[in-house]
Amino acid sequence: MGRMNLLDKVYNATANQVEGFCIVKSVAIKSNIKGAAYLDMILADAGGECNAKLWDYAPEVHGTFDAGTVIKVRASINIWKDEEQLKIDRIRNLKPNEDVDMRDLVPCAPESPEEMYAKLYSIAEGFKDSDLKLITQYLLKENKEDLLRYPAALKLHHAMRGGLLFHTLTMIESARAIIEVYKKLYPALSSELVYSGIILHDMAKTKELVVGELGLASAYSTPGQLLGHINLGMAMIERAAAELMINEETKMLLQHIVLAHHGVPEFGSTRPPMFPEAEIVSTVDLLDARLFEMYDALSGVVTGGFSERQWALDNRQLYKHGHE
Repeated sequence: MGRMNLLDKVYNATANQVEGFCIVKSVAIKSNIKGAAYLDMILADAGGECNAKLWDYAPEVHGTFDAGTVIKVRASINIWKDEEQLKIDRIRNLKPNEDVDMRDLVPCAPESPEEMYAKLYSIAEGFKDSDLKLITQYLLKENKEDLLRYPAALKLHHAMRGGLLFHTLTMIESARAIIEVYKKLYPALSSELVYSGIILHDMAKTKELVVGELGLASAYSTPGQLLGHINLGMAMIERAAAELMINEETKMLLQHIVLAHHGVPEFGSTRPPMFPEAEIVSTVDLLDARLFEMYDALSGVVTGGFSERQWALDNRQLYKHGHE
């Protein structure tokens, strides 16, 4: 994510103080070398996130704060290891009568979650393969409540409210263009298998991530840590296929797409894509994630300049050219 909008809301220029509302993305009570307690927080708004410290923390004085809630802070901006950091001077939870525009606080997908969900469900409704239609719509309905708010990641690509649906829908649109070209060359290419695989490939992130009502991920769940969304997705398909009595071959093909969509073992896929539809899903997944991360990294870079090194992109520095 980029730079918090809060960092531009200067309250006291002399003291370099800012004031405003933000989201608690994570919070932990820690101790300094003298044994004094302090809060170590990641605060976020629609612009980005920033580390924050509340020194000499006393719950009876400052109150308690939970991840996924809205707070108001007054803080001083410091630089620590070349990164902006907030030293919190005053802090409180959102009051019940305060009217805050959540779009200013929570990064959101550019499309309505309800509309994106309806598009995906409609795509599955058009499947001619009854098994693909049945299992895809079944899992969409089963996970609808979570899908409407879940991000696609904890910190990286599409880490926004509704980001999982947006990532999925963008992949569908990319795959549609690819299929239009290659279906003419290879008529056996199954568009329905590709679309079903895309819809299901990351659905188990609803089990992998801990996400509050605001639609922001604060951590990995215990199953997410121990198993990961690929294994959880395999199990999700296995259970649904058994309940719906889905054809064994169809189940296996979908499971392979989920298993192989990260492409290589170091990213969690113990098998590479082993049929064309799986290759398309893996390719558009990587493309969509990387383009999102590239444009996000370049959003604050001037034309002709380079971004900071992006560890998620093989530690590359990205160049912002002026061509459109």
